[in-house]
Amino acid sequence: MTAYAATLGPGSPAPGVLCDKTLCADEHGLSLALTTKYPRKRQGGRQAAAGEFDSTAFTFRGDSFGDTTERQYRNDRYFAPDGKRSGKVNTRYTVLLFGQKDNF
Repeated sequence: MTAYAATLGPGSPAPGVLCDKTLCADEHGLSLALTTKYPRKRQGGRQAAAGEFDSTAFTFRGDSFGDTTERQYRNDRYFAPDGKRSGKVNTRYTVLLFGQKDNF
């Protein structure tokens, strides 16, 4: 993770919740309710206006990436030549979001 990306990393306003400056997620994925509650109410409206989308995989500012299906949070969202995620698992954010450390 670059130094720039680290300054943009998510924060945890409550157990099991990660938010960047515009969106919030929990163990189920991006959450309109949490986005409205924590960062800024107007962002929750923007998320609602986006319509239906897959909220189970998401990228926060700085390219850090969460995947609720894998139950892992990674330092980036990219893929290796073999088709698998190349980003290193970020243990701190994985534990904050999913509450366990047993699958990485």
